[in-house]
Amino acid sequence: MRMKRIRQRLNSVKLRYKLALFYVGFCFLPVMILFLFSFVQMRRIINERETLNLQSYLYQSVATMDGKLEVYDNLSDYIAFDQDLADVFSRTYENAYEQYEQVTEVVDPVLQSLKYFHDKIKTITIYTDNGMVKHDTTVSTVSEVADQEWYQRAQETTRAEWYVEEEERRIFSARRMPTDSGESRGDVLRIEVDYEDLFAPYEQTLTTEYGIFITDGDGNVIYRGERFSEENNGYRLSYQDFIREQEKGKASAYSMISETSSAAGWEIWLYQPKGIAGEAMRPVSVMIVLTALLCVVVAVIAYFVTSSLVSGRIEKLTERMREVEQGNLEVTVESEAKDEIGLLYRGFGKMLRRIRTLIDEVYVGKITQKEAEMRALQAQINPHFLYNTLSLINWKAIEAGEDDISRMTLAMSTFYRTALNRGRNTLRVEDELKNTRAYLEIQSMMHDHDFDYEIITEPEILSCESLNLILQPLAENAITHGIEPKTGERGRIVVRGWMEEGCVWFSVEDNGLGMDADTAQKILSMESRGYGVRNVNERIRLCYGEEYGITVESEVGKGTIMRLHFPAR
Repeated sequence: MRMKRIRQRLNSVKLRYKLALFYVGFCFLPVMILFLFSFVQMRRIINERETLNLQSYLYQSVATMDGKLEVYDNLSDYIAFDQDLADVFSRTYENAYEQYEQVTEVVDPVLQSLKYFHDKIKTITIYTDNGMVKHDTTVSTVSEVADQEWYQRAQETTRAEWYVEEEERRIFSARRMPTDSGESRGDVLRIEVDYEDLFAPYEQTLTTEYGIFITDGDGNVIYRGERFSEENNGYRLSYQDFIREQEKGKASAYSMISETSSAAGWEIWLYQPKGIAGEAMRPVSVMIVLTALLCVVVAVIAYFVTSSLVSGRIEKLTERMREVEQGNLEVTVESEAKDEIGLLYRGFGKMLRRIRTLIDEVYVGKITQKEAEMRALQAQINPHFLYNTLSLINWKAIEAGEDDISRMTLAMSTFYRTALNRGRNTLRVEDELKNTRAYLEIQSMMHDHDFDYEIITEPEILSCESLNLILQPLAENAITHGIEPKTGERGRIVVRGWMEEGCVWFSVEDNGLGMDADTAQKILSMESRGYGVRNVNERIRLCYGEEYGITVESEVGKGTIMRLHFPAR
């Protein structure tokens, strides 16, 4: 009976009061309890997150620095074990001119080219005691550095070791130059790099409110830095203060983490005041107060929530529906609400957009059909005019005894006949190869036959279907960017076609200038200045799938191979 009375009283309460009571009992109190619990948990999570972030930032910075050091170490190995350089520094010279000739023709090109491709290398110097005179910054005498500690240490190993002079902001590697006999001549290779660039990752990757020290194997500081905001400037530490804080262990007011450089053996220390992470909780405390105030405001607003709000939204939707009934399909119906009325709004809006899309598709489809009919008509008219004109030129050339003009005209006729292909996008592989052969023949005559070409294909692929004009852009690229700029060796282009694992494969190979790996990657991307090769790749992938298309293999000075494949049909 008592529960029945309570239910009757609740049923008698107005809806606005019911919503207000429901809000206070089931929203306001649970939210406040949850916020207090979350505050404690967030304090712990933020501290752990800050530590993990610092470890991640430090690891990335060390990995970036090690990557640069490994590149420089590889360059050092390349120079140290270069046989041509070894011959230059192991031989005896009869006069200064003979030495100068070897240095300028052998040493300078090698060292200067490395500096050109690695602009953060300041100097590359080989110190020798075989009687050679000093030459620019590439060759110097041992007597200049014999009394320096780094030179004496470099004599002990043929492995590149790094040395840092923090005050002068200089960093360089040094190593003893190996010899074929194994006997040391005292020759040392020294590579100095940009100090600021090497340690730049610690400035670029890490966030503010931290300090850093990098020490070498002897415990000497080779780099130090800090990034504190103005209000936290007092947290900066000298290295002596850092050591004292480190000795305090968990009692220290700083969080400290470290990483070891795998490339140089340096120790990288990062410190951050523990109070910084605590300051991140201040917004949370403010947010709790604001949330409490907001809940009170919302409770007041909830009191005035009536059925008029619901009916008003429904009436608004009804007005939109009347406008659609009158033929206005440009009505916009949107809602961010998640309730049933919001779903109704979004469903009606999606229906209107779908109707407009279908109308547009039908309209655009008719226009596209008309354009296709026009292109088909042009494909019937223009090629016949072109072929008849070329045929007339051919007969005139034969009558005049101009065999070259006749061959050029026949090749051009074959090229355009297969290129136009009566407006179709596909053709047989045999016809695509005819198109390519005609194009290469035309280009050969235009270039006074100063390059050779060859087309080698397996017979089984000739009857397969192929997209139109997929080999000509590759052949054009080989001529324009590979064969034409190259001097000396006679140009050669080889087009190959074969069947492999149910796919038709083509390769276009040239012995031209070639390109570096970075350029080879960009040639198929939107960064490429050219359009032909990229267009072929996109057409293949759109027609047959993302797993098909073009791959580029190239080496500077040796040439380029472009391969493409698609399913055999």
